[in-house]
Amino acid sequence: MKNVDANRLRNVVLAGHAGCGKTTLAEHLLHSAGAIGRLGRVDDGTASLDFEPEEQKRHLSLALAVASLDHGDHRVTIVDTPGYADFVGEVIQGYAAADAALIAMDASGAVEAGTEKAVQLGRETGIAALFVLTRCERENADPGAALDRLRESFGQKIAPLQVAIGTAESFRGYVDLVHRVAYTWQGDKVSQGPVPAELADEVSRRREQLVEAASEASDEIMTKYLEGEEITDAELEGCVAEAVRRSLIAPVVVTSAARGIGVTGLLDTIVAYLPSPVERGPVAALDGAGKAVEVAPDPSAPLLLHVFRTTADPFVGRLTFFRVHAGTIRSHDHVWNPVRGEEERIGQVLALHGKDQEAVGELKAGEIGAIAKLSATLTGDTLTPRERPVTMPPLQFPAPTLPVAIEPQTKADMDKMGQALGRLVEEEPTVRVERQVETGEQLLWAVGENQIQVLVERLKRKFGAAVLTHAPRIPYRETIRGRTQVEGRHKKQTGGHGQFGHVWIEIEPNPGAGVEFNEKVVGGVVPKQFFPGVEKGVRDVASRGVIAGYPVVDFKATLYDGSFHPVDSDELSFRLAASMATRKGLLDASPVLLEPIMEVEIRVPEAYMGDVNRDLNTRRGRVLGMDSAGGGIQVVRAHVPQSELATYATELRAFTAGRGTFSATLDHYEDVPAHIAQKVIDAHKKEETAAAH
Repeated sequence: MKNVDANRLRNVVLAGHAGCGKTTLAEHLLHSAGAIGRLGRVDDGTASLDFEPEEQKRHLSLALAVASLDHGDHRVTIVDTPGYADFVGEVIQGYAAADAALIAMDASGAVEAGTEKAVQLGRETGIAALFVLTRCERENADPGAALDRLRESFGQKIAPLQVAIGTAESFRGYVDLVHRVAYTWQGDKVSQGPVPAELADEVSRRREQLVEAASEASDEIMTKYLEGEEITDAELEGCVAEAVRRSLIAPVVVTSAARGIGVTGLLDTIVAYLPSPVERGPVAALDGAGKAVEVAPDPSAPLLLHVFRTTADPFVGRLTFFRVHAGTIRSHDHVWNPVRGEEERIGQVLALHGKDQEAVGELKAGEIGAIAKLSATLTGDTLTPRERPVTMPPLQFPAPTLPVAIEPQTKADMDKMGQALGRLVEEEPTVRVERQVETGEQLLWAVGENQIQVLVERLKRKFGAAVLTHAPRIPYRETIRGRTQVEGRHKKQTGGHGQFGHVWIEIEPNPGAGVEFNEKVVGGVVPKQFFPGVEKGVRDVASRGVIAGYPVVDFKATLYDGSFHPVDSDELSFRLAASMATRKGLLDASPVLLEPIMEVEIRVPEAYMGDVNRDLNTRRGRVLGMDSAGGGIQVVRAHVPQSELATYATELRAFTAGRGTFSATLDHYEDVPAHIAQKVIDAHKKEETAAAH
């Protein structure tokens, strides 16, 4: 791979809604530039950027992929990302690597949730954007209408750079609005000519929209525009370039990868208008003292390398994807990870070409690459010289909200599962693994059902750990509402040394104070050395529950009477006697089942508020308040039983067209309604009966 000056680099993340043709577009860009010799197809599982087995099986992108192409004397690095919301973490990682975004949208479709997410990430990261209307040749495709939908959704900064010639089946080219030249295709042949007469009015109107938006970048051009003076093509070209690089406008181009229309023109547009690392400017970081600094993309400066993705490669082990923001990284360097406080030895520096890696001697500021087998470095970390530690802000990922319980299929899988899950979490920052203390289950938290399916397949394929999944048990609890006094008596005679323990225990509620054991024995009727045994008996029952098998909380047990045998009594005997008494006492003291109540924060566009509130009512939710978060987004806070949220991540996304998100934290426990409690109790009894047989 030849060296390219940073001014001639273009790093672009390709984002947009699922199914809009992003990977197909990337494939055609790579093929047209000669970066790949064979044109692959997503539907055939042969696309160069969809190389994971799970992607080839499903015919869609599930993971970020990187490839580069040379266009003239420029290098364009494409970071292709999935469109499904389950894999939003990959999109966030892609934005962290890029200087600009190509936001793809199907010319026959609406502005969908994936498009909105891509725009949101662009605004949050401050990088330039270029919209690409794809599949303009398809039935019902109307590039002009799609442009208007974009402008309606995101404002007048969305500016046309091209006007389509024809729609749907008749789509055959476009007019370049800057230079007012028409390009038309007939098969593989492209011809250049004047603006078609039938498009003259449309071209004039759309060029006016472009000039109006782009003139924000230049006071001189703005003045000429307001005074009605003619703006030359050269002036407009420079103004558009400046406006795009400052994110004042996001231009729109048209393509048909299937017909080869606009592919080379898109590369020309990327090179002409999207910023290089130098034009993007310095990145924000913190020095070793925690002071904010700006780091310019200077290849001769001290190294600043940012890790945007970590993956487990079956052949090379852990593979670390990075962007060089300053300095030069060379094979066999020693670098410092200030986040982990550890030194890393660099093996071979790699350039990325889809599933393939090319060994290179070095990569300079502005370039993207990978390193194999780093020991401590994870996604979001920075690598620097030890004497000049600098850190970039960590990447922010959404918290996973969909849990499943997982267990190994076989004993052999059990031995592999722990390590496999640890490695999985390293490469999937939107995933969390935890053990549920109350139920003893291992929980895998993810963003959505599709991600869980892919993760289970990946656990088996990459790490050799086959797992089963099922809905997690709700961590109910039990408590009591009444007070009682009970006797427990354990006596066993075996012919030799026997067992004898006898207790009287008072059981009463202990709201909010957990399980408490006291003793008020007088006269030595139960010797002090047996008190620990009595307490163990009480806590044994509390841990197992008495009505549904869940821990009993918030009750006080007081030992106040009993008797002992000077020979046969021991701690175990009193433990068994106390267990008998406690179980009977809890059953006599009006036991109830408690359920966890979550405080839920739901973020949705205002149009879906009615749907959200109606759905919360069906989930026994109580709305606490509603606030505006700006941009047409409303935030609903509510208390909802955890049992009603098991699949909420999937269902919320379904009825909000992918636009709704939520978070949930445990707030408190409260009584389960009687009819629901009875179902839980009956299920527990059924399990006990089955286990007994």
